[in-house]
Amino acid sequence: GPQVCGITTFGSSGMQLPSGPTEFRGGRGRGITGGGFVSPSSQSVMDLIEIATKGDATDFGDLTVILRNVATCASSTRGIFASGQSPSNNDVIMYTTISSSGGCNDFGNLSSVMTNSNEGCTSDNTRGLIVFGSNVPDVRQGSIEFVTIPTTGDSNGFGELSVPRRHTASMASPIRGVFASGKNDYDSVYLKNIDFVIIQTQGTAVAFGEITGNGREQSIGAGNKTRGLIAGGLESPTPYQNIDFITLATEGNGQDFGDLSANRFGMASMSSSTRATFAAGSTPS
Repeated sequence: GPQVCGITTFGSSGMQLPSGPTEFRGGRGRGITGGGFVSPSSQSVMDLIEIATKGDATDFGDLTVILRNVATCASSTRGIFASGQSPSNNDVIMYTTISSSGGCNDFGNLSSVMTNSNEGCTSDNTRGLIVFGSNVPDVRQGSIEFVTIPTTGDSNGFGELSVPRRHTASMASPIRGVFASGKNDYDSVYLKNIDFVIIQTQGTAVAFGEITGNGREQSIGAGNKTRGLIAGGLESPTPYQNIDFITLATEGNGQDFGDLSANRFGMASMSSSTRATFAAGSTPS
């Protein structure tokens, strides 16, 4: 997702079709990115790829608001973009129809303005979860809200992460939402924690395990219904290249999967049941 950290700037938020049986995913395999930061300003552009193929992105339309640091989640037919900054913090929630190429429409609003939530978001086929990445007067960092993706309307309270933090990598099985790593702004600490929640319930996240190596933020999550990937990240000023994997139905620490093509953080991710893609980001340029 898009991020601004100190003088470092980078790319756009992305969404993936939720994991699960083909009858729920619809077999479409489209990945959509939107918003982000291209110096000196935020942007509203949306791009499209077909995950099963190779090739450059094509134009999809535009967000309703120029934003960076956008949270995203999706069902098999609809994608959600929420919050961000341009440069002030925002509470907007937008939706797009994935099979179209028509940009976004208004969905509702979060309970408060915020930012730094990109990758702090996950979903099954009906409910999307969004983690508050920034500290705001009336909402604690690490608070989770949910939306019902097939409808429109404002978000509702869900619970909290086990440890407050921003820029978590997120992924989901049809039942569990998982949030990995991040930075705790209260103590200015980079974390290795992996948490999980049951998406169709409400409450505080439960400890799952830890990522390999050092704590970091702005890693990116991807996955299918059984396996989650945690890629890249930043422990300022050091960017990371490694990819961890976890088995979503169990608990435990991350294990080595391989590496990105370069040290990168703040990317967008999009995945089908067989392929994960990572777009844009910072290296740190």
